[in-house]
Amino acid sequence: MEKKLRCVRWGYEVNASSDDCIDAIDSYFHQVLSYGRNRKVILEAPLHDKDCVLGNILAAHYLSSSDHSRAKSYLEAASSNLEQSTPYEKAVFEAVSYLISVDRDDDLAYEMHTELLKRFPKDLVSLKRAQILSFYMGQPGPFLGLVHQVLPVNQEESYVHGILAFPLLELGRMEEAAAASRKGYEINKEDAWAHHCLCHVLHHECRFKEAVEFMKGVSESWPSCSSFMYTHNWWHVALCYLEGGSPMSKVEEIYDAYIWKELEKEDAVPPEVYLNALGLLLRLDVRDALDGSFEDRLKLLAARLTDQANWYLEWHLDILIVWALAKVGETSRAHELLEGLKFRVSKMNKKKQHVMQKGVQLGEAVYEYAQGNYIQALELLGSDFDAIGYKIIGASDEQIDVFNEMWCQLLLKTCQPSTAKEVIRERIKVRDGVPFTWRLLEKSYAMEGNAEAERAGERAKKLEESSYF
Repeated sequence: MEKKLRCVRWGYEVNASSDDCIDAIDSYFHQVLSYGRNRKVILEAPLHDKDCVLGNILAAHYLSSSDHSRAKSYLEAASSNLEQSTPYEKAVFEAVSYLISVDRDDDLAYEMHTELLKRFPKDLVSLKRAQILSFYMGQPGPFLGLVHQVLPVNQEESYVHGILAFPLLELGRMEEAAAASRKGYEINKEDAWAHHCLCHVLHHECRFKEAVEFMKGVSESWPSCSSFMYTHNWWHVALCYLEGGSPMSKVEEIYDAYIWKELEKEDAVPPEVYLNALGLLLRLDVRDALDGSFEDRLKLLAARLTDQANWYLEWHLDILIVWALAKVGETSRAHELLEGLKFRVSKMNKKKQHVMQKGVQLGEAVYEYAQGNYIQALELLGSDFDAIGYKIIGASDEQIDVFNEMWCQLLLKTCQPSTAKEVIRERIKVRDGVPFTWRLLEKSYAMEGNAEAERAGERAKKLEESSYF
């Protein structure tokens, strides 16, 4: 079929010989923005037009983390047809081909996306790639600027306001984040990312009941989401139950029905489920609540995590796997994974090595923590630990905060109540509606023989009783 200029979803021209190729590309765009389960639809684009540069480079990106040889073939197909591509296709090719290159420089990859979006500001999937890149760089500030750069021409577009909400909440601008989330929800009631961002805000403000009611009310649209987004939104619901002091049966119900059960689906992506399952179980461990049925659940999960096919996919996941394997006694496997992470860091350029050393350090600390070696774990984290500085593992504020809780527990478990007390007080200044934090304060006071322990305990009890729902 003859090549001609056709427009994709954003109105930008693409040189393609098939409307079906463009339809596959547009379907992929929708899947990316909606966190859909069918992102593999992009592989249909090259089937309809083997020479389409945009179809091939997007297929290469989709496969870049799971099938390197196929990704390379799509990249080569895109590269060999660049001469007949449009300016938009060339810009996407340059940004994406560098993004998936070995040993890329993250700053340069981000800069290339910034330049792309200056020329083609309606390309929200390129904006989403930039968001993910900035997330792993732990730099929400520059990304917020980038969203504001493209916002004027996308005000009524679905998904852009949910994208805007995330850097706002990561920067602590909760009121603005809530407003952006709600605007995204108004435009598209099924925007799971906007749901997620609003839950972040409500959780941060300790409005746990409101968060659960909202999330359950919109959850009917989530089954169409990827394994990650589906289980992650339910992870948020479970976390609100847990942080609010609700009975453990509520947490157990969410874990079984909406996280673990996802693995039964034919199109499930297990590592995406494991990330959220482990994140929840680690929270329980930090609360000394990983016993009985939850301990059995961890053993069942850890049995799957000895399979190296689940290793080296995400730093955050790897660190959680190290904890889980060490916790259930698979210490040799946990150590093997740790050594593998160190080896991978040694192969990075010096700049990346310096950044990712923190990831290794955190992995070593959770390895010791899981085995009850609290003094060693605390030495690895240091006396001025702040998990926010470790976001380069690819974790949100809420995901990374469990390591701050772990640090508080380590201070108490190594008999340093005075230091723990000051850290916990600072946490309460920011969020005073979390019963667990008050229980930690109660414990630190009690270890000092301070009469304030009773008042802290009463505050915790009051919060727990008011949060049952």
